[in-house]
Amino acid sequence: MSKHSAIVLWGLLLSAIPAQSQPTNIRIYPSSVTQTEPVIAVSPVDTNLLFASAFTINTSTGFRSEGVYVSTNGGITWRGNDTCTGQLISNHNGDPGVMIHSSGRFILTHIGSVFPGVYSHYSTNQGLTWSNAYTISSDQPEDKGSFAIDNDPASPYYGRLYTAWVRFLQPYPVSFSYSSDAGTSWVPAFALNGTPPARCSGGTIATGRDGRVYVTWAGLTASPPFIEDFVGFAVSTDGGATWSVTQNAYDMNGITGTLPAKGNIRVNGLPQIAVDNSGGLRHNWLYIVTTERDLAPAGSDPDIILHRSTDGGATWSAGIRVNQDPINNGKIQYFPAIDVDRFGGINIIYYDDRFTSSDSAEIIYARFIYYDDRFTSSDSAEIIYARSMDGGITWTERVISNHRFKPKPIVGGPSSFQGDHIALKAVGSRLYALWMDDFAGLYQVWLAVMPLSPTAVQAADRPEGFRLQQNSPNPFNPSTHIVFSIEDARSVTLKVFDLQGREVATLMNERLNAGSYAVTFDAASLASGVYLYELRARNEHSGEEFRQAKKMLLLR
Repeated sequence: MSKHSAIVLWGLLLSAIPAQSQPTNIRIYPSSVTQTEPVIAVSPVDTNLLFASAFTINTSTGFRSEGVYVSTNGGITWRGNDTCTGQLISNHNGDPGVMIHSSGRFILTHIGSVFPGVYSHYSTNQGLTWSNAYTISSDQPEDKGSFAIDNDPASPYYGRLYTAWVRFLQPYPVSFSYSSDAGTSWVPAFALNGTPPARCSGGTIATGRDGRVYVTWAGLTASPPFIEDFVGFAVSTDGGATWSVTQNAYDMNGITGTLPAKGNIRVNGLPQIAVDNSGGLRHNWLYIVTTERDLAPAGSDPDIILHRSTDGGATWSAGIRVNQDPINNGKIQYFPAIDVDRFGGINIIYYDDRFTSSDSAEIIYARFIYYDDRFTSSDSAEIIYARSMDGGITWTERVISNHRFKPKPIVGGPSSFQGDHIALKAVGSRLYALWMDDFAGLYQVWLAVMPLSPTAVQAADRPEGFRLQQNSPNPFNPSTHIVFSIEDARSVTLKVFDLQGREVATLMNERLNAGSYAVTFDAASLASGVYLYELRARNEHSGEEFRQAKKMLLLR
């Protein structure tokens, strides 16, 4: 494809695929130590260099720390340790944050045990040894903090590290700090949202272009179990120094409490945020995902709900239900993780039980039953991956865990604790999904690595006939969408011509399977005027060819 185009898939149907077609699942660091709350970072200069961590608990001794897991080949193999060795070793207490600086330095943050607070260590040898702890804050934190790094080389704050958490003292504001020297030191922590109208929880960070930093959190109800009642949002345009704060961006109804149907595990509906840095049609759009119920479009059981902002967080859309199972069907989704890939795709993973039953050994996938002795009658959760290529309007879903497990509290953890989050990271053409489950006999971190593409086709989406649609918008400036469908596998070309018949762009020249496609045509380098776009789809065996052309108008 040329620099004028970016192809995406629209309108895919729900797809739950059989286990043998799922991505390979691996335990990144098999051990006898409990692992939960995975996080992952990818080097900005070597995308095969990965640094993951988890909250680790030795259930025999009660010792807690953070795992240090490293891959130098894109997640194929891993080395590491279930203990971060940065002093003070006895003060490690999980809730890890991980970053890889462009210099190659690893940075790990965590909360304290002996001494309350938030601490940071760095490693110059890919996690083999660590610096002594730097005290970012000595205030007691809520154990649901977040972290990020500015990896935009054009940003004036390139390489700056960010961390946010809720200060567990009245009035429970979101605290924030940053480091401009790769974690050697951090600025004194401060409350970015002043005196909030309600107790806050969470504090998730995303970085955009031009030094922008975004943080979201939940405002809680005034009485136990402190349900997430609304979403707070803040943006900084100067690398986290000053903030524009919206204390109540929109209403939500979270799921804080326990899930009786899932072993009474502790859960939350905390907002997670991601930003589109793709440079495409929805560049700079923001997305916040939560787990909610009893507030439309969520049903009476926990659902994954997305809101989006097209104006930098000034306004937010109505809720969009991500999971595509029937509403109010008694099925449970929880703990979403989100990231936006370089194609502008929204990627979300979450625990789901729509195809499972705590009472049945039948493993039900879309339109057929699959029996597998890896599953037992008590298995009642798996990981589902959802992707949208049109800003959240339509979604495809697939099961990506090749095993199931029965959620239950972790032995030696806090009351009813399974962990508070899972992790997702899109880098280049790969998507890294991490979660914890006890399929191996105790909670361990699992990984699925999936290829990312601007196009994908499901057989269930087979269109009837060929169709080339009118571009939209039309007239346009400087970009527009061209949508087409093909009913069988073909060699496809899509080209743009001026009125003199001269070719000005080749948007596509490849073999495609049956499906519906959308191409973005960027005419920034062309003059105003009328142009023709022509689709040719040739059957390689019969030689039969579908051919159609339409006009479009570029107005500057």
